[in-house]
Amino acid sequence: MRTVFMKRRVVALAGVGVLALAACSGGTGGGTGASDGGAGDGAAEEAPASDRTEVGALSPRIVLAHEGGVTTIDSSDGATLGTEDVEGYVRLNPAGDGRHVAVSASDAITMYDTGLLVQGHGDHFHYYVQDPALTDLTIDAPMPGHVVPHGDRTALFADGTGAITLIDPTALGEGELDVLEETSTEDPHHGVAVPLSDGGLLTTQGTEDSRSTVQVLDAEGTVTAETDDCPGVHGEAAAQPTESGDVISLGCENGSVIYRDGEFHKVDIEGDYQRSGNQKGDEDSPIVLADHKVEADPAGGIERPTEIALIDTRSDTQEIVDLGSEYWFRSLDRGPDGEALVLTADGELNILDPESGEILHEVPVTEEWTEPDNWQEAGPMLDVADGTAFVVDPAAQKLTMVDVASGEIYRELDLPVVPHEIQVTTGTASGEYEVAPGADAHGEDDAEDEGEDEHDHEHEDSSDGGGDHEGHDHGEEDDEHEH
Repeated sequence: MRTVFMKRRVVALAGVGVLALAACSGGTGGGTGASDGGAGDGAAEEAPASDRTEVGALSPRIVLAHEGGVTTIDSSDGATLGTEDVEGYVRLNPAGDGRHVAVSASDAITMYDTGLLVQGHGDHFHYYVQDPALTDLTIDAPMPGHVVPHGDRTALFADGTGAITLIDPTALGEGELDVLEETSTEDPHHGVAVPLSDGGLLTTQGTEDSRSTVQVLDAEGTVTAETDDCPGVHGEAAAQPTESGDVISLGCENGSVIYRDGEFHKVDIEGDYQRSGNQKGDEDSPIVLADHKVEADPAGGIERPTEIALIDTRSDTQEIVDLGSEYWFRSLDRGPDGEALVLTADGELNILDPESGEILHEVPVTEEWTEPDNWQEAGPMLDVADGTAFVVDPAAQKLTMVDVASGEIYRELDLPVVPHEIQVTTGTASGEYEVAPGADAHGEDDAEDEGEDEHDHEHEDSSDGGGDHEGHDHGEEDDEHEH
């Protein structure tokens, strides 16, 4: 089974933050029956009819990791939809289907069902909701590390063993953990694996003490490309592919390295040290957003940069932009049209044009803050989904929702917990929808020809991340990601 990607069309929406999607007549109003007619993509087949409710539109669900577990709230009103107790420090990653979240804790990665279901039905879709729940779909992963969805597969990496597990994320909606392949690096280390669209795999090689090698293996496991020029390799991001295939950027301590057209290419830097260990990509953009650190031995052990890097994967160059305020590893994300988002310590969400580096919007979203000395502590953070930046201020227990296109704040929610991580799901991996011809979500003809109001925008989910979600360094000065 392979991921079905649905094409986006512009529709007039009743408000930002709701996936306003066309459904069958009679598909609204909380009906509990299954769809009449043929099954679509099977996404709604798992839950019995008694456990789900058919709705006319889906609101993104906000998953928060906090001390003691995981809590999910509704983005439309902040209502708590469910809480699960989880022992140990909890990390969250997109699972790759837009519905499930990979929960890393202790020595395992467990799938958490956020309860948003989408079922294709001819030229339209049906939408269902059910209570979120922690499933029994679990991968043993001593020191669980990066979880990277890319293409139609998701790679789970265990730092403690070097084990790599590749799964089909579309099977999660059917209640199955479909393991496609199990492999391993030569030695355990804090590494990463990225599934490639041609069936191959990009992975790091190293040890607990040192890592500088990145390899690409074809579908048969043969090494087809390799570089040893990436000391301290950490952080990966998928950018716009070329005709030859995937483009992947990785952070190093001497400038990033880019896999493109079957080969590795080095990004030129000034000086001997430059680390971009936290990277965010967009598969419609050739530019990768990354942090920019230049101190090999920072005072106090933590460098607090004000500059970010915009890495051009076409030319192996980077533009440095000084935002004038500090940020940390939870500050970075991408918008629906590739916008570069950076949350800075002066309390502003900076929305940049990735090609020019121009700041499009500066949005006050929090009080001034300082990066915690311990990366596990709660601090301001964001996640982007459905064209919205979801910005968390743990100190105030507030979440602010910002329309990325306009830079306008349109909703603020009180949080029931003090979170240290966030993931937002929309129900589909791509967040792109093809609406029934001639009708918008409310059945109004020719909506796309009508003017949009100040809160109308295309909804496109970037929570999947394209494989750019950061993992965790052990004892390293900056990426504050430890398992």
